[in-house]
Amino acid sequence: MSSQTETETTTKPSAGDGDHDRFAHYVDKNDSTRAYITGEPVKALCGKVWVPSRDPKKYKVCPTCAEIFAFLHGVSDS
Repeated sequence: MSSQTETETTTKPSAGDGDHDRFAHYVDKNDSTRAYITGEPVKALCGKVWVPSRDPKKYKVCPTCAEIFAFLHGVSDS
């Protein structure tokens, strides 16, 4: 007789106040608009998944998102 255990992986939108919640993140503008209307989670450049509900202008930009954005758009710090 053989026994197997099934595992299930789920991704939940962040509801806590972790480090990523202290920053504004870069997401596609269309995804952001849709999320505000429908409540669907979005995924930032840094990988954070959440449902936007706060004014991003009140927070510093996520350093990881900023670094990825700069790389994708050919922007350098120098």
